[in-house]
Amino acid sequence: MTVPFVTAAALTGTRHGFCGRRGGVSTGIFASLNTGLGSSDDAAAVAENRRRAVAAVAPGATLATVHQIHSAIVVIADPATADADRPHADALVTDRPGVVLGVLAADCAPVLFADVAAGVIGAAHAGWKGALYGVLPATIAAMEALGARRDRIAAAIGPCIARASYEVSLSYADPFVAVDPSFASFFTACRPGHLQFDLEGFVAARLAAEGLTRIEATGRDTYANPGDWFSYRRTTHAGEADYGRNLALIALDR
Repeated sequence: MTVPFVTAAALTGTRHGFCGRRGGVSTGIFASLNTGLGSSDDAAAVAENRRRAVAAVAPGATLATVHQIHSAIVVIADPATADADRPHADALVTDRPGVVLGVLAADCAPVLFADVAAGVIGAAHAGWKGALYGVLPATIAAMEALGARRDRIAAAIGPCIARASYEVSLSYADPFVAVDPSFASFFTACRPGHLQFDLEGFVAARLAAEGLTRIEATGRDTYANPGDWFSYRRTTHAGEADYGRNLALIALDR
């Protein structure tokens, strides 16, 4: 089966894609393109799924990923690093053709970056903690260190949980407001004692605040589309023991 993926016009000039749950070999709750090394899925199935995703999006490229920890840590990608030794971080950057950067998500926002003129790309995993505490500006700064220019960097926000599906307690907003009172605007009231959080909008705003002018949101809700995307929150609500991960990939053109 072909691996389908979503692309973004903002990243024209790169090989990139947001891969969901279709086109893989995993079964059961992981069906079918689970790419999460940290899941309890069969390791051989996960390896094959990752191979298929790379072959679909950037054939011939070597995949580099990280062990994600909801941080603001960014590393320069090293495709020679074994999966078991991958660094603890939440973003990668590179200026090397032939390397495909990958980040995993299952409701968090995967963000892909490119300065095509400079030949520099980046990929970040932006959950609420990473988005709030700096993974996006850290990724942009790391790209600049490789020769990118902020005014040329384009960014695409991949499928993530949408506001309508992201219900949280009132206290959830507290760390946001502590950083900046204006961040309260990303929360809307719903049923008593609860709010709905706009993660995609928050990530877009954080990117714009860093001076990026080409920002594209794919607008797909991982929670509400079980046939296409894995979702941690949906799995939790269903009482399932584990969940698959979606994979976002970006590589320079050959």
